[in-house]
Amino acid sequence: MPVPFTNVPANIRVPLFYAEVNNSRANTSTNNQRVLIIGQILSSGISVPGVPFLSAGVSDAQLQGGVGSQLSLMTAAYRNADAFSEVWYLPLADAPSSVAAIGSVTIGSTPIASGTISLYIAGVRYQLPVVTTQTSALISMALAALINSDSNCPVSAVASASVVTFTANNKGTVGNEVDIRLNYLGSTAGESTPLGLTVSIVPMAGGSVDPSLTLPLANLGDEAFDFIVSPYSDATSLNVLQSFLGDQAGRWSPLQQLYGHVFTAQRGTIGTLSTFGSSRNNQHETVLGFYDSPSPAWLIASQLVGSIAPALQNDPGRPVQTLPIIGMIAPPTASRFILTSRNTLLWDGISTFSVGSNGTCYAENIITTYQKNVFGSPDNSYLEVETLYLLAYVLRAMKSLVTGKYARVKLAANGTRFAAGSAVVTPNIIASDLIAKYQELEAAGYGRELIVEQNASNPNRVDVLWPGTLIDQLRIFALLAQFRLS
Repeated sequence: MPVPFTNVPANIRVPLFYAEVNNSRANTSTNNQRVLIIGQILSSGISVPGVPFLSAGVSDAQLQGGVGSQLSLMTAAYRNADAFSEVWYLPLADAPSSVAAIGSVTIGSTPIASGTISLYIAGVRYQLPVVTTQTSALISMALAALINSDSNCPVSAVASASVVTFTANNKGTVGNEVDIRLNYLGSTAGESTPLGLTVSIVPMAGGSVDPSLTLPLANLGDEAFDFIVSPYSDATSLNVLQSFLGDQAGRWSPLQQLYGHVFTAQRGTIGTLSTFGSSRNNQHETVLGFYDSPSPAWLIASQLVGSIAPALQNDPGRPVQTLPIIGMIAPPTASRFILTSRNTLLWDGISTFSVGSNGTCYAENIITTYQKNVFGSPDNSYLEVETLYLLAYVLRAMKSLVTGKYARVKLAANGTRFAAGSAVVTPNIIASDLIAKYQELEAAGYGRELIVEQNASNPNRVDVLWPGTLIDQLRIFALLAQFRLS
């Protein structure tokens, strides 16, 4: 059998030396797991809505999306946790019929003692000193000026008499998530309303109509994104993303093999979150549930992904539990879910976090919303998010092997005799290569009872059954202390 050259012509007669390079047995590269941040932009941003592009950092996000836009704030939150990963944007313009959320603060009476107003907007503290000579109108004007001096604030402020009205920069439900509160840290941290002054808050509300995701997602083409940060957790948006990533015609289908996973966050009570989680059933989405955090849900989604993506990129089999969610502001102690409540959420498709004694939020169990099979029976096969990243890792490794070594080979039956180095493979040769690859990936997953055979109907096709067993994660350590007394 001749040496299987690809480029050196068989009929060349001109002497002397010709060398052809073949890299089919040298590939050791890994996939670059990119992040996609979906977010709304302002009219001051220069990016084209619906057109994805590579991020060049936080200042770039401010330029592209506009300072104080949802996109720029989500990017800053993500980069605060992960400064290294390749990040892309999917910028969205406010929907034409969208309405901006509005809230207000009313300053009542005048202070009888000097002090400081500690007002939190979207988790950022704004402190305004006040003195007894100031009227409520003057305090309102000063407070509005203080808020507007921060170009990264997601709202703008207008003072009229003793009322400061806040309007969300981006229209839609994004503004409803902007939390406004007083004295989050409390009197032990020196935060208290000046004596004699009253501050009444009307929460941000009324924002409606979010941008459609259908066409912007289609613009992603064949670009792969392993981590997708969604600012939306409504059923309509999640259903579009579910179809986008689906197993039959989406990114997890055999014809696309692009993979990816959506992360979002939702605010609500135990009952609200449990009901919502029970309504979802998608292995390609994760919803982190929380209640009463000053941080907007869309910022928390960015903070979560920025905190766990590097770990999953390094080792998709290692659990992300106990990783700090960098930047997330914990709910007040009374608003934190207790263990039994968090366990309930984990049975209803909602991911959970815990809060340390120093107020740091930690990923507890980051799961998917998949809970039942097509017959409605309980199914935990896709429960853990690590399972999906392990599967993508292993499938990509096998694809790299097959496309690198077998892109242009002839297929022969087992037992066929041919010269070493020929561009010929048999099912047994492929099986040996796959077993070798499994051994390389043993830390992530391995195969048992591997079947590789030539298709009975199509002799040009090889069928492989990979009954792989993915590595598990240590989740629960249960100890029975069966003591005795002497």
